[in-house]
Amino acid sequence: MNQKDRRKNNLNNYAKYSGIAMQMLVIILLGIWGGVKLDEWLNLKFPVFTVLLSFLSVAAAIYSVIREFLKKK
Repeated sequence: MNQKDRRKNNLNNYAKYSGIAMQMLVIILLGIWGGVKLDEWLNLKFPVFTVLLSFLSVAAAIYSVIREFLKKK
């Protein structure tokens, strides 16, 4: 593999993993935002939905990443 091919491969890997990181970030932030809005709407004293949707969105983000890695190989 020559130098030009290595650079192109490194750039492709960087783009792929950056996209996966952004996807995880969006999933988690949407889960947290949804939990906060639900807690505000229901006027709850303890942020039940924020905590619950935070954990669920992290699990969904991890599932999404694992599915993406298995699809690529």
